[in-house]
Amino acid sequence: MPDPRSAVPARATPRIVVIGGGNAGLSIAGRLHRARLGDITVIEPREQHVFAPLQSHIAGGAARASEAVRPQADVIPPGVRWLRDEAFTVDPDARRVHLVSGGRIDYDQLVVCAGLRMAWEQVPGLPEAMADATGISNYDYDLAAKASPALRDFRSGTVVFTQPPEPASCGAAAQKPMYLACDWWRSIGVRDGIRVVFVCPDPVPFGIPAIDRELQRKLDEYGIEVHYSRELRAVDAAARTVTIGHGDAEETIAYDLLHAVPPQRAPEWIAGSGLAAPDDPHGFVDVDPEKFQHTRHPEIWALGDAATVATRRSGGAIRRQAQALVQNMTAVLAGRAPTATYNGYSVVPFTVSRGTVVFAEFDRQGRLQPSVPFWRSLYRERRLSWIADRRVLPWVYWHLILRGRA
Repeated sequence: MPDPRSAVPARATPRIVVIGGGNAGLSIAGRLHRARLGDITVIEPREQHVFAPLQSHIAGGAARASEAVRPQADVIPPGVRWLRDEAFTVDPDARRVHLVSGGRIDYDQLVVCAGLRMAWEQVPGLPEAMADATGISNYDYDLAAKASPALRDFRSGTVVFTQPPEPASCGAAAQKPMYLACDWWRSIGVRDGIRVVFVCPDPVPFGIPAIDRELQRKLDEYGIEVHYSRELRAVDAAARTVTIGHGDAEETIAYDLLHAVPPQRAPEWIAGSGLAAPDDPHGFVDVDPEKFQHTRHPEIWALGDAATVATRRSGGAIRRQAQALVQNMTAVLAGRAPTATYNGYSVVPFTVSRGTVVFAEFDRQGRLQPSVPFWRSLYRERRLSWIADRRVLPWVYWHLILRGRA
């Protein structure tokens, strides 16, 4: 007797709808099309596609803004239909996506790749601070472009960098422009006149001992003032002050330049559609974190930042997630139970200077998982990792990953 979770409509060509046209959405759409699993439609409202990892290099003055963006029409995988619209809600019982435009689209299999929403409004005063000339961030394309000259031309005063609490999309990437800026200021001889403050929500730079040692060495080398176990609680843009705290303890720091990363959460329509676990305050799609199939609706899948992946979220994790999901959907469409699993592999390349990277690869238990077998020290600061992150990966992303070929 077949597994009831593998039951699908008897349709010669399944209708597969993918919500989201970012890294996860296009990666999985390309793979599904290459596997010839059905007619693939991607729902994505944006006309421009941004390669988010480059925003850290842009903010730090190590890349041009134009390198990170291409027309969405140019990156849609061949053979995949692009529906320029936005999901409003999902009706799992009817297997239907309702769209912001008022339209709807039915599906046999649905893959949710909606990413995370930057919740700027959750920190009082933060939206106003970002609108001010002194507010910058590498988590927004326009703010990253604004950050580049702001950090480049800064000569004296206080710069505050904040890192968001988990869950976040590669939250530790908030550190990258800080290291790039410090390296630049040191190279032009002004570093000693700048107070650099880093507000970290955790008691250590990252949470994996080997990586923490590498990052702490750079923090000490650059003379960065770190406030561990502190989160950004409020900003007064007019007074140019931030309030940070932990528990009942709070303190106020004046700044001349603020590089902030906001709290993040899944888009609200996910929970509103009943796709999140009832007790999940962040509203992630409630899927098996190893197989990516929904716990209550077997025809619904999710991967990337909007899914309950039970590991640190990162763009570099999506490749292995997509591999497992395609194998599992293939099995389900053939009437078999899904068996492919994902071990929580994730990766965060820390750009710690204008020519070196600390390449952190790990599983959901926090164990190092180097992509080059037996090279256990691959995580250490290296020039080679910088070349891979800055030069090789962008090419692979545009030409292979978004096509479902890598």
